[in-house]
Amino acid sequence: MCGRYSLDRDIEDLIKRYKPSKSIKDFTSNDEIFPTDSAPIVLNNGEKLIARMSWGFKPSYAKQTLINARAETVNIKPTFKNSFYNRRCLIPISSFYEWQTIDGKKIRKRISIPGQDIVSLGGLYDAFKDKEGKQYVAFTIITTQALGDMKEIHHRMPLIIGREMEDVWLDNSYGDISEIEGLLRPYGGEVEII
Repeated sequence: MCGRYSLDRDIEDLIKRYKPSKSIKDFTSNDEIFPTDSAPIVLNNGEKLIARMSWGFKPSYAKQTLINARAETVNIKPTFKNSFYNRRCLIPISSFYEWQTIDGKKIRKRISIPGQDIVSLGGLYDAFKDKEGKQYVAFTIITTQALGDMKEIHHRMPLIIGREMEDVWLDNSYGDISEIEGLLRPYGGEVEII
């Protein structure tokens, strides 16, 4: 599960990192982004954009906001399948948080990737209607099983998309869907846990 993350970079850093055609103008760094908060994502709907969206799918039938989608079923579950094939995005982060249970107490841990100021998480976006019928667009973060040091903290972690595969992930017209599905794997690299 991924229920909170940080992005301690401002919009100029994101523009420099992702080189979009268009971008939002007004994001400042945030040490703790919560579900339902509005945050920057990177998408490609014919051109690469940095947009601002609300975190969490809220389909009309759901009792709660769906902040995560499981990598193992994201391409078959009705809530996520269409977005997986047509509306993939990247969620820029600096770190994410998980809670480790130690002696019956939950201890918050901050996890980052050494040497990477901005990490891209694999996500999906879609349009929904609120209670008043007004349309809004939201994103969700894909999670995978945890490996290595992460496994000691939590059995799930966000899907990390390597920099070399970001454009492939964003290309919703990409012909080889098996290559996209191949990216739905746990991150096996080094993590820094504080």
